[in-house]
Order: sequence, then structure tokens, then C-alpha cells
Amino acid sequence: MKNSFFQRNHTLIWLVIFGIAMGFLEAIVVVYMRQLHYPQGFEFPLKFLSPELLLIEWVRELSTIIMLLAIGILTGKTNLQRFLYFLFSFAIWDIIYYVALKLFLNWPASFFTWDILFLIPIPWIGPVIAPVICSITMIYFSLGILKREEIGFVARLSTFDWISVIAGATIIFISFTIDYFSILTQNGFLGSFLSLSDNQHFWDIISQYEPVRFNWIIFSAGELLLLTRISFVIYQMKRKD
Repeated sequence: MKNSFFQRNHTLIWLVIFGIAMGFLEAIVVVYMRQLHYPQGFEFPLKFLSPELLLIEWVRELSTIIMLLAIGILTGKTNLQRFLYFLFSFAIWDIIYYVALKLFLNWPASFFTWDILFLIPIPWIGPVIAPVICSITMIYFSLGILKREEIGFVARLSTFDWISVIAGATIIFISFTIDYFSILTQNGFLGSFLSLSDNQHFWDIISQYEPVRFNWIIFSAGELLLLTRISFVIYQMKRKD
């Protein structure tokens, strides 16, 4: 029985191991970065990054996503499975990242501590609990389909299903970036912020901002759309003919 369990879950177990290792590695990198830029402890407003360091940070973030995509592509047999394995690996990585930071730095102080999530294309910010909720949703999405496929069900996502999932993810993305997007728009900088030559002006603007209130209404709308459609897809799965 034990061997059967490991055989059935062999891929997921190794993805969990990969996600744990990658989460700790990411946390270690962030520990070093915070020692350099936030020796007194991470807090807002964000501190200036040189054009060279900002470019390096963008490359680091892109490399992380490419690594997670690669593990999904190598693991899955169909395009849907590859996408779901990517989501599962991403979620494990993200959750373990915060667990590792708590172990290394005793940070965050609570689930509602503000964090910088990504810098591409503009800073994503939010309380720690928000990306954790997203990760739990990704685990639900991936395992909900993968485990039912394992027992003979088939998942078929329609164009409307994909549009709904993308729309939900986009709404959540807006909830993370709306503050900085508004700042850049108000300062007439939105069209040129990607230019590294304007980096000083970019950081002059955002380094004055301290987040106060997360837009839970927008975030919840995106989550509700995702969960509703994901649950419908899982419920509608039918056995192979």
C-alpha cells in the first residue's frame, strides 16, 4: 500500500522537494539582498536600485519563472498537465519561500506584513497572506484536476474557461500593482518607466510611497472568479469513454 502511494504520487513528491529546495534558495538570496539594502530590516518605502541592479533583479525574477516553467514542461504529458505542474511547483516554492524567511529572519511579523512580490513590469506589493492565498488557489487548481485525471477523469477547458482564469489572474495582478500604477500614471511616467536611463526618476517617485491599505475588493473579485471557474471545471470532469 505504501509503495503504491509513492508510485501514484512520485511526480508530485519530487515537485514538492524541488519547490522546497527552490524556496529556500530564493529566501537565501533575499537574505543577502536585505543585508545589503535593508540592514535594519525590510520596510517600505522601497530603496533605490541602480539601473544595473534593477536589470539584474529583473533577470533573476525571469530566471525563476523560466525554471518553474521548465520543470512543468519536463514533467507533464499534455499542455494542460505542463501548466498545472508549473502552477503546483510555483505554489510550493512561494509558500516555502515565506517559511524559510520566517526561519532565517523571523520575518514576516504576521500574515498582514507588507512585502514586495515582483518588480516586473512594475512593483507588485501586498500583505504576505495575499500571495499565500494565490498559492493555495494554484494548488487547488492543479491537484483538483491532476488527481481526478489519475483515476480516469478527463479535463477539458473551454475557451471561456481559459478566458475566465486569465481574467481572474489579471484582476489579482491589478490588485497588487494598482498603487504604483496610479503613482506612475499621475506623474506622467508610465510610458517610459521601462527605460533604464529614467531609472533615477522612477525610483524617486516610488521610494516616497508607503502602502497603507490593500485593495481586498479587487483581490477578492479575482479570487472569486478563479475559484468559481476552477471548481466548475473540476466538477464537470467526466470519465474516459
